[in-house]
Amino acid sequence: MSAAAADIDKVLDFVYHEARLIDEKRFDDWFDLFTDSARYWVPLTRGQPDGENHTSLLYEDKLLLKVRIERLKNPNSFSQQQPSFCQHVMQAPSIESTAVDAGTWITRTPFVYLESQLDTQIVLAGVSWLHLVPVGGRLKIQLKKVELLNCDAALPSVQLFP
Repeated sequence: MSAAAADIDKVLDFVYHEARLIDEKRFDDWFDLFTDSARYWVPLTRGQPDGENHTSLLYEDKLLLKVRIERLKNPNSFSQQQPSFCQHVMQAPSIESTAVDAGTWITRTPFVYLESQLDTQIVLAGVSWLHLVPVGGRLKIQLKKVELLNCDAALPSVQLFP
């Protein structure tokens, strides 16, 4: 296997690993995948140019991600008195862009996301984009952008991370 093929395999494994950490509720491990300046973004409209100057469903920096994770872990969190569970069902990720010399990658992964809590289950579909950069010899997420298929619909309260 060539070095380039090994790098691609490493990137694709990273994409699957990232989703699995969420599904297994290993939120601290998932949080560690992000750079210090990372953003987690779920646009409100199709083709939204950025999350900083436009209203989004979510546009969180690493601090806000940590607050969300701590809320989910807190035994007194009202919304989690009956815990939520989720499952990502993903198509094969594709490499959309790369700068091999810099070690940066952009991946695109179509998905179906299921989240359940007691008798309620929600289903969301969309595309997840990961902007990956090298930090300390390993890949980290600089940006996770989740484009929901029905982003302009009245959405239910999503507890976890599509």
